[in-house]
Amino acid sequence: MIYIRQEPKVIEISTDFNEEIPKWDVALEALLKEEYQQRGRALNNDDFLRLARQYAIRFDDIMATLFELAIARRWVFAEAGGEAREITPEKVAGLYAKGRLNPSDLEARLAGCWRPLS
Repeated sequence: MIYIRQEPKVIEISTDFNEEIPKWDVALEALLKEEYQQRGRALNNDDFLRLARQYAIRFDDIMATLFELAIARRWVFAEAGGEAREITPEKVAGLYAKGRLNPSDLEARLAGCWRPLS
């Protein structure tokens, strides 16, 4: 058997990357938008729990994506009465207990629906 020694190759990576990287999961964003379009109505926590079970996605990941989308003003949360409620990083931080979201706590504090703005 003959072995040929190859020198390591150096890969140059450009630092001229000017494209903004979203702070949310773009695949989850697409799933949520598709679900919104299929349902033809705003989505609620029951919808997100169902999607989490159906696609084996962590509920926390879905909600974290929604929070980031709301902070970026791409989605909006409206309370049960229909009044839009601003989602801020400070409000989101207050929803987590021991680093996790509890769906029943979330329902009590964010009882309403979510929809995309575009």
